[in-house]
Amino acid sequence: MPRSKKHSAGKEFEPCLEPVDHPTQRQPSGCHVESPLLRPLPFWRQRSGGLTVGRDYHVPAMVDRVEHWLGSIDGTIVDATFGGGGHSRVLLEANPKLRVLALDRDPDSGQESASFGPRLTFRQADFRTLDSVLQEEKLNEIDGALFDLGVSSHQLDVGERGFSYRRRGPLDMRMGPDAEFNAEVVVNEWSQTDVVRILRRYGEERYAVRIAAAIVRARPIADTLELAGIVANSVPARARRAGHPARRTFQAIRIAVNDELAALSDVLDIAVRMLRHGGRILVISYQSLEDRIVKRRFAAGALGCTCPPDFPVCVCDTVAELRILSRGETPTDGEIESNSRARSARLRVAERVA
Repeated sequence: MPRSKKHSAGKEFEPCLEPVDHPTQRQPSGCHVESPLLRPLPFWRQRSGGLTVGRDYHVPAMVDRVEHWLGSIDGTIVDATFGGGGHSRVLLEANPKLRVLALDRDPDSGQESASFGPRLTFRQADFRTLDSVLQEEKLNEIDGALFDLGVSSHQLDVGERGFSYRRRGPLDMRMGPDAEFNAEVVVNEWSQTDVVRILRRYGEERYAVRIAAAIVRARPIADTLELAGIVANSVPARARRAGHPARRTFQAIRIAVNDELAALSDVLDIAVRMLRHGGRILVISYQSLEDRIVKRRFAAGALGCTCPPDFPVCVCDTVAELRILSRGETPTDGEIESNSRARSARLRVAERVA
């Protein structure tokens, strides 16, 4: 395979070598794919349901702060994005009176839950269905709720899942088998207008028109590395220097496939409604679109009387349902150094007061 050329005006972004677990492989100069010499591929222990399960499923972000806000709560909390269970394990170990109802769309996540004891109940479900899950579990209220949004390390590291622009895999990007369509439909079947729309709305992509046109011209596109290369070739050379140029495109397609932002808005309303008085809701987001939804929902819940300030008495009878406890904590430098994927994490916390 030819070596990658130095990125410059008029030169194409050439595909990197696909990562393999080999101690002597080195990527071409300027390649955005992480070299196995720097980040070894996880050791896959088994396959189940067509998906590969990793030993190191996910390194959770901001564990200490999650324990700080939820560790002292007695009762039942919902871990709505269970993943590898890192947050739940810490909370259960910290508080013997705590029970966890864990949800995740990903079948692989259910296998991770098998190592937990009887104080954790796992349900393979979209957190958008939290209302019905609580009814089925005969829970009229909950004491806390945790949402760790985004993609898990496991989903990124397994090329078969199609989330990563650094590894070859199918155009999938489904968080779970319940998704109505996959990334292949978006990439190879959607109109150019619709592709532009999601790149702008969900990726905040400056070069949405160029990228969408390049995708349509290149159809059919076979896999993730081909898509990443097409995106990279369609943007100016200067746009290739600040991280991988396909990052926003992959984010936009993933959000569209999983309807992530609408689902987040829906579940925040459900979770706040089901919290008992004094219960807490924590959300860790990784990009501005998610964080904006959380920030606005918490702010709306914390808003009391909406009467004009010159009214002598309140006539709207609006009472604040939330008290904001944290307006946006970020990881420490030490955590970012040990877990680079936590870099963009932002934690917001609110408490039910009415």
